[in-house]
Amino acid sequence: MSLFKAASTVSLMTLASRISGLVRDLLMASMFGANALTDAFNVAFRIPNLFRRLFAEGAFSQAFVPVLAASKTKNGEEATRQLIGHVATILFWSLIVVCVLGVVGAPLLVWLLASGMRQTPDGYHAAVVMTRWMFPYIGFMSLVALSAGILNTWKKFAVPAATPVLLNLSMIVAALIGAPWLQKQGIEPIYAMAGGVMLGGVLQLAVQIPALRAMSLMPRIGFSPAAIRAAWDEAGVRRILALMGPALLGVGVAQISLLINTQIASYMAPGSVTWLFYADRLMEFPTALLGVALGVVLTPQLASAKAAGDDERYSNMLDWGLRLVVLLAVPCAVGLLTFATPLVATLFHRGALHDSDVGQIALALMGYGAGLLGLVAIKVLAPGYYASQDIRTPVKIAVVVLIVTQLLNLALVPWLKHTGLALSIGLAALINATWLLIGLLRRGTYKPKPGWLKFIAQVVAASVLLAVLLLWGSQHFDWVGLRSNGLLRAGLLAAMMAGAAVLYFGVLMLSGLNLRQLLRR
Repeated sequence: MSLFKAASTVSLMTLASRISGLVRDLLMASMFGANALTDAFNVAFRIPNLFRRLFAEGAFSQAFVPVLAASKTKNGEEATRQLIGHVATILFWSLIVVCVLGVVGAPLLVWLLASGMRQTPDGYHAAVVMTRWMFPYIGFMSLVALSAGILNTWKKFAVPAATPVLLNLSMIVAALIGAPWLQKQGIEPIYAMAGGVMLGGVLQLAVQIPALRAMSLMPRIGFSPAAIRAAWDEAGVRRILALMGPALLGVGVAQISLLINTQIASYMAPGSVTWLFYADRLMEFPTALLGVALGVVLTPQLASAKAAGDDERYSNMLDWGLRLVVLLAVPCAVGLLTFATPLVATLFHRGALHDSDVGQIALALMGYGAGLLGLVAIKVLAPGYYASQDIRTPVKIAVVVLIVTQLLNLALVPWLKHTGLALSIGLAALINATWLLIGLLRRGTYKPKPGWLKFIAQVVAASVLLAVLLLWGSQHFDWVGLRSNGLLRAGLLAAMMAGAAVLYFGVLMLSGLNLRQLLRR
């Protein structure tokens, strides 16, 4: 499977996930609005997601996938299957301990993440209760990350990319059926969403099992003390654990930044956490469709090229990934900066969400959008280090960037409130990506192919014309005032987005850029 085809597969599956996630968020915005209880759910949901990023998609995947790919290239599939079983054993028992501690320590976790919620006792109590219900989600998702790492290394990308849809569908069912039922019982309906999260975790893990069994890659978890000791003594497991140390620090730094931002937002006006949450959800469309898809596809392939000593293939893959980032992330950033209000109004402005909420979410979205290029580029640049099993360098950069982020918060938050929090993250991501790129260039491991200056000029020219069109569309129509005519507003948005795509890619083609050659290079 070519890199472009693999990335397209992941992107399409991710698109399905993000669309279903958007439907979920629209439903929640309409049913619950933005208030102390929605803040409570978002805080409670963020806690297992924080640990998931530490133990699943974050430190574990960064350490596991390169070691697994290198083992498959050097030692063969049979030895790699044994490594998978040993890794699964250690991961499983570690997760049991983590989940128990998380359920018991829920009040402390909520206080650490959003102590400002104590200003509304009902919201704080609800956050603690929902954290306890949802914390075991981390266990399911860490095992899903293990399964996804295995399947992606064997170039089976579809199932891991599609499984997040199940979480969104579970939460949609919870909102449509569970919430009204709880309300009839006299119970706060927002609690139904916690049940939907847990159901989604179970389903996501369940669908991995047939795919692993079909390839004879189902991990064998050891339950006896002897099996656990044997897993612990495995050299590959020790290597993964050694890499996870700095990886945990690196991912932890990013999560500390998120924790600090959530703490600050919890002391702002009620709804601030939710405004940032909805803006972040919209940001996940471009970051996931572009950055995550490329990162998922490139990480095992870069690791394989490094293990085989094929430096030219390694550099060419990085160059291809970065060109796609510039080609697609730059116009997306332009869209978020110039067209935020129409996007938010069309997608979220209904039900319990007020007119004033639209403007607040749009401001946060613009703050994130300022750093979109950096947020996406990191997903391609960081695997360039992970492929060499160098996790320390990205970690050192992340630590410095954390400090920079908080300095930006000190300067921006008193002036811009919750928008300053989003803008600080965006600007810090640009610094992070630039630093990672400079490091790869100085090492000589990434050697850009000719034609970059012309390519950048073509993208900039097309993006300037795109900005003019989107600014006109944003100001010409009363997007908030069209609340009562949702179909017209949705039609206008679709027409504007289609016209923007035609304009952008049309200008690129007229300037001489061969898109087909670039995508399939």
